[in-house]
This record gives sequence, C-alpha cells and structure tokens, in this order.
Amino acid sequence: MSDDTTPPLPQQPAEEAARQTPPAAASAPASAADIDDTGAGTVGDDVTAIGRGFFHALFDVSFRTFITRRLAGVFYIVGLIGIAIGFLVYFISGIVRGISLIAAPSVIAGHVGAGIALLLATIILVPLVTFFAVIVLRFVIEAVVALIAIAENTERTAQHTRR
Repeated sequence: MSDDTTPPLPQQPAEEAARQTPPAAASAPASAADIDDTGAGTVGDDVTAIGRGFFHALFDVSFRTFITRRLAGVFYIVGLIGIAIGFLVYFISGIVRGISLIAAPSVIAGHVGAGIALLLATIILVPLVTFFAVIVLRFVIEAVVALIAIAENTERTAQHTRR
C-alpha cells in the first residue's frame, strides 16, 4: 500500500521566508539577529494587555484561549501549600495521639504498644504519603499543561495548513 499523493511543497525554503521582512516592516532592513524564531510571544510596550488578555481568556465561554499554562505555577504552589498543611495536621496529631496513648495511665495494658505503633506509623507513613502526594500533584499538573500545549500546537498547525 503506497500512497502516491505527496503534500505540496512550499514556494520557498523556510530559511528564505524567515529572512524576508513582512510588508508592514519593509522600510526597516531585517538582519538575521532581528528574527525571532523561538516561537515565544513577545511582550510589547503595553504590559497591561497581558492582564486584559488573561481576563478575556478567563471569561471566554467558547474556550478558544487556554489559561491553564499561565496558572500552572500558581496551582502547583497552592497544591504544595495544601499538602504541607495536611502533612502538619496529620504528623502533629499522630505524634500527640501516640504520646497520649503511651503516657496515659491505663487499666488495659495494650495502650503502650498502640501508642508506639502509632508513633512509628506517623513518623514513617505521613512523610511517605506526603512525598507521593507531591509527585502525583506534579504529574497531574504536567499532564494538563502538556495536553494544553498539544491543543495549542494543533490549533496553530491547523491555522497554518488552511487554504
């Protein structure tokens, strides 16, 4: 099964097209150093346009603009703070409860062993679960960001291939 249809070739090589100036900037000569081929957007003189773009994207009900990549760092920090609070609550309450089981005068002799077991479990399991929670948080945020990047790149490719 061979496919004899080949995609059309561009009218000029990509390097030559990149060196050509757009019609609006034809008066200013462009050197190779002036060409921005990083693919990243540039921040112009109007920095407030970034804020307007964010709020425009936030309330875009058609979901054509993604804000997830812009907020990934914020989500990660908030998630880390939540995990840290959970760690402190479980760690401190486990230590306090374990010490209270050991120190409490009891008629039943099983409380000392339960207190020691709770202390060991708290010291070992709470940091371990916290570590895995940080890993899962990072994986989820990276997966969402990668998915959004794929969607943006697909949209950009579709725009460049339309005729």
